[in-house]
Amino acid sequence: MATIYTHKSSNIRKTYVLFTLFFAVVIFVGWVFSRAYGNPGILVIAVLFSSVMSIISYWNSDAIVLKMAHAAPVDKNYNRDLWNIVENLSITAGLPMPKIYLINEAAPNAFATGRNPEHGVIAVTRGLLERLNKTELEGVIAHELSHIGNRDTLISTVVVILVGFISIASDFFMRSTIFRSRDNRDSGQAQAVIMIIGIALAILAPIAAVLMQLAISRKREFTADASGALLTRYPEGLANALKKISSDATPLKSAANTTAHLWFDDPLDKPGEKVSRLHKLFMTHPPVEDRVRALTEMNLS
Repeated sequence: MATIYTHKSSNIRKTYVLFTLFFAVVIFVGWVFSRAYGNPGILVIAVLFSSVMSIISYWNSDAIVLKMAHAAPVDKNYNRDLWNIVENLSITAGLPMPKIYLINEAAPNAFATGRNPEHGVIAVTRGLLERLNKTELEGVIAHELSHIGNRDTLISTVVVILVGFISIASDFFMRSTIFRSRDNRDSGQAQAVIMIIGIALAILAPIAAVLMQLAISRKREFTADASGALLTRYPEGLANALKKISSDATPLKSAANTTAHLWFDDPLDKPGEKVSRLHKLFMTHPPVEDRVRALTEMNLS
């Protein structure tokens, strides 16, 4: 286990750094907004709100994400083969058996969540179970277990809540600024400058949130691929699963921009679409061909 999951401590540190940065950014934005509106109470609300959001993100982000995906828990009676695969790979990896959830969608995909291995969850779509053979399914499950073992799941799930909050708060400020500008056309020069800064922050905050989301996504996919291949000792199974899932054009209705980075394969990418260099910079996942190449070049001897 120690040779496979080598990034768990660094990911725990990243999670605390993420919470700290989020807390600091929200307080700073709250201060700017309070100056723009001339109301110190906004800063107090920002401090309280960031504290509450951090607590909710840590303790309940997995439940929120599962609800967003319309996932329902299943037991071994639903699909004994799936249950056995998850159980056997968990034992091999030295991880607690995660809960299994089903998403009733035809698109083949999966994701893992949970704040730690003791609260791990693997969610799979109905399409994944219908379209993959056993070795391919083992590859996908091993990949998701690797996210749990590497402690990727906490930070990636928390990002969903924090990014969503920043986007909503910025949208609220932009809308309220429009109404305020209609009512207060004679504000002072200093107030106008603060208002401009506030508008700029409202525009840039969602962009910064997306960049933060992307920064934690792509590298962890390569790591989870490698860890999953080491776990099954069969990289070809995971590589074949990647090819099959990425070429499937069935839309995943429960996917959204804020949750795209969670999935095994980016649910918002269109199969066969040529990817430009600029687009690659804003992809939540590495290109499938790069992931497949890395797997096929692995030497497990």
